[in-house]
Amino acid sequence: MSAPRRLWAILVARNKEFVRDRATLAWNLVFPFLVVFGFAYLFTVDEQNVFKVAVLGELEGGFRETEHIQFVPVGDRDVALAKLSRHQFDMLVEAGAPPRYWINSSSPQGYLVERILWGATAGPRPVKGTVEGREIRYVDWLLPGLLGMNMMFSCLFGVGYVIVRYRKNGVLRRFKATPVTAFEFLTAQVGSRMLLVLLVCMIIYFGSYALIGFQAVGSHVAVLTVFAVGATSLISLGLLVASRTASEELAGGLLNLITWPMMLMSEVWFSLEGSSEWVRRVALLFPLSHMTTAARAILNDGATLVDVAPNLAALTVMTGVFGAIGAWLFRWE
Repeated sequence: MSAPRRLWAILVARNKEFVRDRATLAWNLVFPFLVVFGFAYLFTVDEQNVFKVAVLGELEGGFRETEHIQFVPVGDRDVALAKLSRHQFDMLVEAGAPPRYWINSSSPQGYLVERILWGATAGPRPVKGTVEGREIRYVDWLLPGLLGMNMMFSCLFGVGYVIVRYRKNGVLRRFKATPVTAFEFLTAQVGSRMLLVLLVCMIIYFGSYALIGFQAVGSHVAVLTVFAVGATSLISLGLLVASRTASEELAGGLLNLITWPMMLMSEVWFSLEGSSEWVRRVALLFPLSHMTTAARAILNDGATLVDVAPNLAALTVMTGVFGAIGAWLFRWE
């Protein structure tokens, strides 16, 4: 057989293999539509808002009808004031008689939206209050999310995809013939990936701290603890995906199905403050959401491990659920 014919035979065989893998074929057709749907409907807004104003109570009047201001309902004044001090809100308005408002004394946006409030208010001006606080740079807010995202890809693909390749290449079949148990094999995979992930995380974290002046308010030990618990949860999720999957293409599709929504809805790049309630509820189902939220609370706000205990508890529960189901479904072949 000539070289061109051998090349053609291999090309045809590989195409037939791909087409006959119905799950992979379906995924390659469906996934682009899911991405388009996500960007088109979940994160697209018709309004181009310039300011973000927190509203406590039922605010009425001309100011509430002002265009290009995003009004975000809040239920706790102290929490809203804390966000205002970090420049996450431009103003906090509390309905009442008389109404009250707060701005950050160092925020230019607060100064401008205050003038808009005065112009839109008939009668006496609302009672003014001020808060102070340093502005969190975008890089300070972004770094915890980027570290979490990097860990997510490393944990899911570094464990899930590798085990599937082992199964496809017959490596797991050889392990089955040895005294090694499934528990020992999976524990070794978790331990190995955990060491690598935390080592890379520490290099990036302390490198950023030294090179770009990353401002960490909380404890380094506390945030590394959060990343360790979060990595365990993500590794367990990767093991669950790889527990029975035999196709590398299908494994890649499933892992992308998990990672893309997590990356978009876990506040890695932008805050979900002011988004739909159901979007924020769905985001709580992802390990990356809890890890990012806890890490930001420690690094940006100086929270302790006690303060982020609910997030750590959620990650621990997810680890147990993913690990138990993955171990139960795991097959060597």
